[in-house]
Amino acid sequence: MFSPRDLAKADYVSLNINDGTAFARTTSRSVWRQWNQLSRFQRNICYFAVIAIVILVFYLLSGKTQNNTTEEESDYDSAKIVQDHPKQLKVADEIIIESIDQVGGGNAVGVGGGGNNVEVIDEPEFQPEANQVDDDQIGEPPQHKPQPLKFNGPQNDRQRAVIKAFKHSWSGYKTYAWGHDNIKPITKGYHEWFGLGLTIVDSLDTMYIMGLNDEFQEARNWVQNSLTFDQNRDVNLFEVTIRVLGGLLAAYHLSGDRMFLDKAIDLGDRMLPAFSTRSGVPYSDVNLGTRSAHSPKWGPDSSTSEITSIQLEFRDLSRSSRQPRFETAAAKVSEHVHHLEKYDGLVPIFINANTGLFREYAVITLGARGDSYYEYLLKQWIQTGKTIDYLRDDYLLGIAGTQKHLVRRTAVNKYLFIAELLGAARDMKPKMDHLTCYLSGTLALGVHFGLPSDHMTLATELLNTCYQTYVTQPTCLAPEITYFNVQKSGDENQKDMYVKTNDAHNLLRPEFIESLYYMWYFTGNKTYQNWGWQIFQAFENYTKVENGYTSINNVKNVDNTRPRDMTESFWYAETLKYLYLLFDDTRQLIDLDKWVFNSEGHPLPIYES
Repeated sequence: MFSPRDLAKADYVSLNINDGTAFARTTSRSVWRQWNQLSRFQRNICYFAVIAIVILVFYLLSGKTQNNTTEEESDYDSAKIVQDHPKQLKVADEIIIESIDQVGGGNAVGVGGGGNNVEVIDEPEFQPEANQVDDDQIGEPPQHKPQPLKFNGPQNDRQRAVIKAFKHSWSGYKTYAWGHDNIKPITKGYHEWFGLGLTIVDSLDTMYIMGLNDEFQEARNWVQNSLTFDQNRDVNLFEVTIRVLGGLLAAYHLSGDRMFLDKAIDLGDRMLPAFSTRSGVPYSDVNLGTRSAHSPKWGPDSSTSEITSIQLEFRDLSRSSRQPRFETAAAKVSEHVHHLEKYDGLVPIFINANTGLFREYAVITLGARGDSYYEYLLKQWIQTGKTIDYLRDDYLLGIAGTQKHLVRRTAVNKYLFIAELLGAARDMKPKMDHLTCYLSGTLALGVHFGLPSDHMTLATELLNTCYQTYVTQPTCLAPEITYFNVQKSGDENQKDMYVKTNDAHNLLRPEFIESLYYMWYFTGNKTYQNWGWQIFQAFENYTKVENGYTSINNVKNVDNTRPRDMTESFWYAETLKYLYLLFDDTRQLIDLDKWVFNSEGHPLPIYES
């Protein structure tokens, strides 16, 4: 470059301008010469690069035309995925895809032009595997957003007496067994079953409903800080589901505290391996730490009631977390059992997880190992807004089969009871577990939701028989198992009921109190409240000890009850809770049109579908 001063000194400036045409021709020859000097491999690379660039440009232009999604919307979707599934984003690809499907609602929507031209692209139709529930049947889980409930505490002397009993039990547990599964109130020790603080988790919603806010907060803090599931220990899928998972979910719904839901999701994921069987019928035992599962040690079969009484909890976990995998796994089991052959709607009490078949000629009973199968058919139907017809139909078939094959009457006073069937010949055994007393409440619940009114007659008569199993004993406490006389003898002193020595124990069970609550709730008949108060006084007289309440071995002798030194967690979760609700004169504490209790007495919300 010349400065102005240099231009002034120069006589002239000489510019060398090339001929444009000649320059282009020379350059063209040079480029062609260089191209010919390239090897065939180098020229192929160039071809591929040009093709890739053309495709990329075409793709980008097409994307701008068809996609009006703003950066803000994309950021929002990503943030929502992270918020809803903070843990899942770092695990397997299928979980990440599942989370995105939940946020997107299952369909991809492309918007073109000014937004009026909306093209909905449906996903390919999903073909379920054998025995698998179609996700379309479940759909995207409708989320339940908890509205915390407020309870005002006891309103009468009977409720205050129940709270006093709860506090007495709780004080002993806190002192001698805090953080362990069960208290041994006589020896001031504890019993460890699963190592999950069963009594604490099982008691959460009871304390909340009773208005025991300080106790609830202390238990809540233990759950947050001390309850962990990463331990190399086998647990029973059913028991942990109804007690721990159910307890966490109920506490979440009643209090609105998200911490309980986070714990529940972690537990649910650790129990899912139990469903990894050829049939989809879950194994009974699962290791929460290693996430492995197996059949029980005593044999290859699972209990029918156990594998069919986990659906309320797993479904609610999906609805609360908006993660379908829990509901899909559990609902698949109900679907599978629905298709199995039954005896007029009645099911044997054992099922093989590998074959998915009932054990042939196993006992048929509405007691132990069979009871809650029928309960959960009805309650699942209610939980899903009465929208899954096969659940209702299977329940109705089961009750019809019960009336046809199991309902019997005693010889003297014609008390109605539910018998058992044994072996290939289906021989009737005149025996009824205390567990069977749940059926009265379940029947009354079904009638309330529109099922046959004659079920209420069965419920009323059965409840009276259950009451008799209590008041015919000197302690006014029922045994675990009662036998019935069905053939009249010439003995004028013949009794309707008798109890074997090995069956004379009382475990503080809730089933009779539970049914009293339902019957009081639906009828307003104060007789049921008075029966409950009578049984509560018996608990006070014969099971109360210095540091709580204990199971006893002998209900037949007031002077020798032989305490067992054990308080089961359902004493807090069910027996005392149902007593407290039974003595609610308003019948308004829990709205049974909005809530359904699981098998451990934990209330879960009812959905519309």
